[in-house]
Parts: sequence; structure tokens; C-alpha cells
Amino acid sequence: MSENMSNNAAHLPEHGPVGPDGREILLSLRNVDITFGKGDNAVRAVRNASFDIYKGETFSLVGESGSGKTTIGRAVIRVNPCAAGEILYKGVRISGKIPRSLDREVIRNIQMVFQDPAASLNERATVDYIISEGLYNFHLFNSEAERVQKVETMINEVGLLPEHLTRYPHEFSGGQRQRIGLARAMVMEPELVIADEPISALDVSIRAQVLNLMKKFQQEQNITYLFIAHDLSIVRFISDRIAVIYKGDIVEVAETDELFNYPLHPYTRSLISAIPIPDPKLEKHKQLFTYDPSVHDYSVEKPELTDIGHGHFVYGSPSEIKQYRATREAGVPLKSITILPEGEEAPSSVGETLVDEEFLQTPVHDTGNVWLAVLSFFLPLLGIVGTLLFKKYRHFRNMKMCKKGTILGFSVIGAVIVLMAILLFLSTV
Repeated sequence: MSENMSNNAAHLPEHGPVGPDGREILLSLRNVDITFGKGDNAVRAVRNASFDIYKGETFSLVGESGSGKTTIGRAVIRVNPCAAGEILYKGVRISGKIPRSLDREVIRNIQMVFQDPAASLNERATVDYIISEGLYNFHLFNSEAERVQKVETMINEVGLLPEHLTRYPHEFSGGQRQRIGLARAMVMEPELVIADEPISALDVSIRAQVLNLMKKFQQEQNITYLFIAHDLSIVRFISDRIAVIYKGDIVEVAETDELFNYPLHPYTRSLISAIPIPDPKLEKHKQLFTYDPSVHDYSVEKPELTDIGHGHFVYGSPSEIKQYRATREAGVPLKSITILPEGEEAPSSVGETLVDEEFLQTPVHDTGNVWLAVLSFFLPLLGIVGTLLFKKYRHFRNMKMCKKGTILGFSVIGAVIVLMAILLFLSTV
């Protein structure tokens, strides 16, 4: 598609451009930067993000909290502006300033299901109005009877009842609210749905129901999903392709099986190793793979997202890409989860210090009583003695209280002495 058309089109075409593999590309991000703030306070939340989403697939964006997942999702629905790069929908640029007619088509064709089902619904509106709001705004019905029929059909599709339409969001559970949010998006018959962690706020028993609902809509209406999540175990179940994002950088993109068999970037391996194992015995002996960003040296060679074959993209410097490509071509699946031999236990948490372990072994009477701090404040010399004794006998909480009171007591005594010296000096002048 020509640059002219992608920049100046006032309406969306019926079909998007076709990719090298013959599939229709619905959404494209091209070198997108998203920045918050200005000048010295500017924060670059997303850097040089590039990927394509094909029509009818579920494309998942995975990363830890604060990595930029939701920021990208909000940029697609034109809430967050792009500082650089562009977002294309069916080959037409939808980022930046666009005609009003195109903006309305984007709103109509791209819907979002939000993470918090409580905050994303208008508490003053009935469920009937919440689901119907988009129908009203875009005049997607010819008569009141048709609107009612559309809303009732959709409320049944998501597993709720028509009598629920007269109620308000606060009368529903979290799972039911998320179903209402899903119904509000699906009644618009969108082509692309951005699901921003739609199940993270739900009970485990409800999550599978919501995921199955989304799968059902995809099969029946050929909907495309941009699924934002941090839990790779959920993503594996629902995704066709996965992009992994770390601190604003897309570090790996691949098909689901490809990514889980060959997690080449160390950050991807750390996410996979964090997936809980259902067997408690195995989970107890599992050793986590911890990602250390310092293993990369980008001072000389600059990294970029590179296609290493097999539809697999990895972020790295030329020397890293060479190593990743050799590892992939070897064809040996990579092991991200290590189970330690019987008798060995994995550390309970990453970065646990020795002091924390000592605290767990301290005596019962090591309570850290606040009166020890008060006594040490008024009698700091006694506080020093108490600090040394408690340290010797491993009463670490009591030791901390004595130390805190002693320091504060000497600070006050020092301040009083300095003040008296100043007053004495002024009186002799």
C-alpha cells in the first residue's frame, strides 16, 4: 500500500494488506515510541515497538507490571499519542491527527475490554444502557425493538439473563461485571478487541469461563484479539503468537509453541520459569531462572529486533543475534525450568538476604518491643549495652529497637548541647 494512501485515507478499506505468508495484516506498529512528560521529566515508556497482528488471530503482549503493555494498547485506541513511529490499521495510519470520519471508524472497529471490571463501568447507568451506549452513538439499529433484541442476545451470549439489564454494576460480582464489559465490546461487532488483562482481577474458577467466552466469540465472529497479560500460563492457552516486552522494548516475538520451545531471550526464559507447576513437590524443588540485564553489553553494538527465521524475532546486538540464531538452528528445545534433586530446595524468594534468614531463626521473645526503644532514648548508654547483648544472643528485632532509641537519644542530647553552646556564646558577646 502506498505511503500516500496510508497517510491520507479518510475511510478504512474492506481488507488490509497481505503479509509475506499470505495472511491479512489487520494492525501494524512501526517503530512506535510513546513518551510521557516533557523536557527533562520525559519518560520514554515504549521504545521502537514493531509488530504485525494478522486477522483472526490472538496476539498476546506479555511482560511484568510497568513494562508498557497497557500503554501500547491505549495507543492503538488513540488514547496515548505516539511520540514517533506510526500505527496502521488495515494499512491506514490511525495514529496522530486523522480525519473525523476515520476516527469514528476506528472507534467502531476497535474495542477494549479493561482490566478492572469495577472501574470501567458507569455505576450510575443500568446494564442495558452500558451495553447499548455504542449502539446509540453509532446508530447501529433501525428500531427500538432491534436494539433490545441485540442487547438481549448479547447478554445471553455472555451467560447473563435479560432481567439483569435493569440492574446496576454494583449489584454484580467481579466475574459478572467483566462479562458485562465483554458484552459492551462485542455488541459493536468489532474486528479487533484489545483485552487488557481481562481475567487478572477474577477468581481462578471464573477465569476459564471468560477465556472460553472470548474463544467462542472469536470462532463465531472471526474477531482478532490483542491480549495483554503477565501470566504466560494463561497466554499459552489462548494465543497464536506472543510478543514479550521488557521496560518498553519488545524483546521477542514468535508463535506460541516456538516461543515456549525456544525462548532465546533470557527475559523470556525468566517469565517461563516463573510459571507455577501444579505438583507441589516439583514446585518446591523448582529453581527459578533470574534475568540479569547486565549480561547485555550494548555500549558498542546497538540492539534491534531481528528476524532469525521460523517467524521468530529476537532483540539483541549483532553478536547476540548470531548466538541466538545458532541456538535456534541447532533445533534442541531450551529448558527454562530446572527441578533440583531430592533433598535440595529452591530459595523461597529471589534476593533474600542473610539477615532475613536470621530473623526466621530468632528466639520467641525477640518481639522488638517498642518500650526498648523508649528506654534506650532516655538512657542511651544503657541502650548501647542492650544493643550489644541482643546482637550476641541473636535477638535481632530487640537489637534494632535498642539501636533506634539509642541513636535518637544521642541525637537529641547532641542538639541540646549545641543549642546551649550557641546561647552561651550569644550571652558573652
